[in-house]
Amino acid sequence: MKNLKISETLLQKTKLLLFVTLLCCTTSVTARDNEYNKWCDSLKVRLDSLLEDDLFRTSQVGICIYDLTEDDLIYSHNELQTMRPASTQKIITAITALKVLGADHRIYTDVNYTGTIDSRTLNGNIYFKGNFDPLLNDSSLIELTRSIKEAGIDTICGNIFLDKSMKEELEFGEGWCWDDENPTLSPLTINAKDEFLTAITTAFENTGIYINADAGPGICPSEAKLICRTYHTIGDILPEMLKESDNFFAEAIFYNIAASTEKPWATSRDAVMVIDRLIHHIGHNKSEYRIADGSGLSLYNYTTAKIETDFLRYAYSKKRIYTHLYEALPIAGIDGTLKNRMKMYRNTAGNVRAKTGSVSCVSSLAGYCKASNGHQIAFCIINQGVLKSRKARNFQDKVCALLCEGINTELN
Repeated sequence: MKNLKISETLLQKTKLLLFVTLLCCTTSVTARDNEYNKWCDSLKVRLDSLLEDDLFRTSQVGICIYDLTEDDLIYSHNELQTMRPASTQKIITAITALKVLGADHRIYTDVNYTGTIDSRTLNGNIYFKGNFDPLLNDSSLIELTRSIKEAGIDTICGNIFLDKSMKEELEFGEGWCWDDENPTLSPLTINAKDEFLTAITTAFENTGIYINADAGPGICPSEAKLICRTYHTIGDILPEMLKESDNFFAEAIFYNIAASTEKPWATSRDAVMVIDRLIHHIGHNKSEYRIADGSGLSLYNYTTAKIETDFLRYAYSKKRIYTHLYEALPIAGIDGTLKNRMKMYRNTAGNVRAKTGSVSCVSSLAGYCKASNGHQIAFCIINQGVLKSRKARNFQDKVCALLCEGINTELN
């Protein structure tokens, strides 16, 4: 009986300890929730006050801010209104490419030949087949021509063909302004310029390969033999595309997304179809947006702040996508198109990684930041109808400062 009483006493003490522990945990969670709610309420009040500026008497803005740590929408304003995204369109392109192709996907430029090699002379044709590698440069061509020489060829008697059949013949994107300096969308360029033939001729000369051949467009036949190839990966291309907002790089990725459908003639519609599937997967329907290109140059692009934020949320949920995307985004106050922005905000510079966007009367910013409460945030801000883009950029910077520093700011 004595042992039984001891056991009952021990059981009562254990129950009491568990109750106290549970009470403390509940109190701690409640306090944390209260603190988070207080932070969200304060943020909302301050963001609402920014929207009272005269800037929005004559212009529009769409905002969507999502707390990735809490999995919680913390602020939105006109987040479903369709607006031109400008170069934040590149986020959609990048995430789709990382999802469909992967960062290690290789974009090849091949050198093939037909005919016979006799006494270091090729009696036949050389075919340069491009798959839209935007990083192909003079060094790449020297590497290719040296490989041709190492294959036992120092004279070419035949023809040199440039195979650009990877994509449709359109040189410019749908809805691009005719009076802009737009890149030529050729899958076989050098230094992102449509000057491959001139450059390869120079490379042959520098490598000591004699050419007794005509040159022009042509399709590489299936029986042609591979001499050599060079390549760059999606992971190689993304930093230039995102940090420097390079439109040619974005369109190269766009057409490689199109090529993932394995059709013999990649078109912009093929790329749009693949992107549409991902947009549908993350919870949106075709009536909410329109995709026209990969770079955001087109005036036919229409997305919403919510769609872009949802893309960033999706990327965050996929480690292999998020890692490459996050590293390739411009860092506020440090590099890329954000190098000279947010420097005045000590805790904001370096804490914001985001893609900028700018076309006529549109300024946008979308990406990630670390909030003042330590949470990871995804956001998108699209300013439209803005005649002076400086005002829009200032507004975007203030929003980021409120998130990262919790300070109250006014537009300048």
